Amino acid sequence: MAQDSDILITGGGLNGPALALALANAGLSSTVIDALPRQTRADPGFDGRAYALALASVRLLRGIGIWPAIAARAQPIERIVITDGRPGEGAGPFTLSFDSAEIEEGAMGQMVEDRFLRTAFLEAIATTPAVTVLDSARVEAQAVDAGGVTVTLADGRRLRGALLVGCDGRGSGTAARAGIRRSGHAYGQTAVTCAVSHARPHHGVAHEFFTPAGPFAILPLPENRSSIVWSTAGAHAAELMAMDDDAFLEALKPVFGSHLGAIALASRRFSYPLNLTLADSFTADRVALVGDAAHGLHPIAGQGLNAGLRDVAVLADVLAAAHRRGEDPGAAPVLDRYARWRRFDSGTLAAATDGLNRLFSNDNPVLRLGRGLGLGAVQAIPALRRAFIREAAGLTGNLPALMR
Repeated sequence: MAQDSDILITGGGLNGPALALALANAGLSSTVIDALPRQTRADPGFDGRAYALALASVRLLRGIGIWPAIAARAQPIERIVITDGRPGEGAGPFTLSFDSAEIEEGAMGQMVEDRFLRTAFLEAIATTPAVTVLDSARVEAQAVDAGGVTVTLADGRRLRGALLVGCDGRGSGTAARAGIRRSGHAYGQTAVTCAVSHARPHHGVAHEFFTPAGPFAILPLPENRSSIVWSTAGAHAAELMAMDDDAFLEALKPVFGSHLGAIALASRRFSYPLNLTLADSFTADRVALVGDAAHGLHPIAGQGLNAGLRDVAVLADVLAAAHRRGEDPGAAPVLDRYARWRRFDSGTLAAATDGLNRLFSNDNPVLRLGRGLGLGAVQAIPALRRAFIREAAGLTGNLPALMR
C-alpha cells in the first residue's frame, strides 16, 4: 500500500515538530497529527512555562534550524545555585553552586519561554516541504501490518506510514492503542508557574530552593525577569491559584526572598499537577514513543523537555542511519536500537528526579542534615562538581549526532 509519509507523528507540541524537522534533514517525510487547532497552539497565552534548555538541547535546535528564530529571546544560564531551607527563614548553611566557567563549552544552557519556542516550531514545520501538518485531527485507531502502520482519524481519513511515533504526552493514546502499559505515581504536588519582574539583575543565575513542601525554582529570563516554578501540595497550589494578584504576590515574597529586590507579577499564573509516569516499553510493533509519552518526569531538575529532545535526537539518528542503509524505518531491529539507546538513560533520570523529590520534599531533621552535608560535599570536590555541571548541560553519555 502507498504511504502518505515515511513517518506518522501524533502530537503537535514541541517534541513532535522537532522530530519532524530532524527527519526532514535526513530525507524522511512525516505527517504531524495534532488534536489541537493551530490557533490554539499559536496563542501566546496557551502555555505559561519557560524551559531550561540544556546546552545539548540548544545544539539540537541549531541543527534543525530553530535556534536563529529564538536566540534573541533566550537567556543564558551562567550559574545554578541550590539551597535547602524553609520559606521565610532563608537558605540553610549548605549551598551548592554550579558555574559555567568550570566547563569549556560556555553557558550550561538557555532559558526560553514556551510562547517563543512554540511559535518558532509552528512556523518552521509550516514551511518545510517534507512535513505535512494536520491540526484539529484526532486519531481514533491504529493498525499494523507487515508493510506499515495505518491510523484512522475521527473524520474517517486514513493515513499510512512505515512508523508511528507517539509524541502525545503522558496519557499517550498511541501507547495505549499499541498495548504499552505504564507505571508511576502521583506526587500530590502541583507546580504553579508564572513570570515575575524584579528590581535587581539576575546575572543569569538560576536558583533551586528545596522546601519541605517541594522545590521552588527561580529561572532567569531576558531583562530583569524570572520564571518561577513553585512545586507545592495540591491543596496549597489550589489556594495560590485562587488568590488575586496582590495576595499571591504577598504569599510569594517569603519564598522568593529579597536577593533580587522588589518583585512584581509579569504574567498570569498557570498550574500543572505533577506525577511520574514511565512506559513499560519505548517501542512496539511499528510504534516508538518520545518525550512524555515515554517518560513523564518531576520538573525538579528541569530535565523533562531536555529528555524528550534527546529522544528526538536519538530516534532521528537511528532512523537516518536506517534510511541511508535502505532499511525499513519501522522494522523491529531499527526500533530496538532506539529503545536500547534511550531506555537506561531515561530510567536512570526518572529514578534520580523521583529520589531527589522524596529526599528534599520533607522536613525530617535527619534527612535535612544528611542532604545539607551532601550539598556541601559536592561543593567541596571540584571534579565531582564539574561532572554534575556537564550532566546538567546534557553533555554526558552517548550523544546523538544532533547534540554533538
